[in-house]
Amino acid sequence: MARRSKNRSFSRPAASPEGGMSPQDAENTDGNSRRGRGRGRDSGAGRDSSRLILFGRHPVMMAIANPQRTIHRIWATENARDEINYALQEAGRTDIAVDNAGRVDIDQMLPPGSVHQGMAMHCAPLPQPAVEDLVAEFRDQDSATVLILDQVTDPHNVGAILRSAAAFGASAVIVPDRHAPTESGVLAKSASGALEVVPYIHAGNLARALEALKGANFWLAGMDGEAEQTLAEAKLTGKVGIVMGSEGDGLRRLTRDNCDFLVKLPMTDRIESLNVSNAAAVALYELFRTQG
Repeated sequence: MARRSKNRSFSRPAASPEGGMSPQDAENTDGNSRRGRGRGRDSGAGRDSSRLILFGRHPVMMAIANPQRTIHRIWATENARDEINYALQEAGRTDIAVDNAGRVDIDQMLPPGSVHQGMAMHCAPLPQPAVEDLVAEFRDQDSATVLILDQVTDPHNVGAILRSAAAFGASAVIVPDRHAPTESGVLAKSASGALEVVPYIHAGNLARALEALKGANFWLAGMDGEAEQTLAEAKLTGKVGIVMGSEGDGLRRLTRDNCDFLVKLPMTDRIESLNVSNAAAVALYELFRTQG
């Protein structure tokens, strides 16, 4: 790789307890919450984050196993209750209430069509690290991979990207504070538990976050279907940030200008592009294959 002209097991802060909420209150929530913010310089502005309902087996079980996830209450059907109680016992969290609920009761507190598998959880959003925390963690390390998403707004796509990030060893997923989904039950369900193990960082200023990564010697590769070289041809090693734009507009100009390289995935001309979550999975696999 040519030298550019500019200088260029992330841990979460501990969570703090919060108050509980009744099933009636839970039914009135929309399943979304702004992720709790850290005090880093580039974390986003704080917003109300008291109402978050996770649902489905993988999100709930992974949350129980995560000591940094503050859990207020769990609802479970008769078929799911034994599994939840066993998981709580294994995690040493036997003080958490598990309320009996029917499938219809759980349906009513979730977005229509949610596949909850007989379990739902009221919890606090995970602590929000800042980009500076990530930079400090990896400043002296030789290799790391992060994903930066520029205005990818669909929580299903972001959840799927978090799942791929966990599978292929990415250290974090960074998104702008605006035009990106907040932590929610839908996002957590799509992530299939990966939200508990991959930091999901909202940056107040994405351009500043990219500069901070470059200051820690991350190479930034922007995904662009019109790029002249493929990701494999770029032969990226060491600390790498893969930057991906929205499916409609791609990378914004300022984001593109902050990348060291523009790269693409090799594709036939039978289809114009991949879904952003599929493209992220392929890109992460390529880096994992070549650097692992």
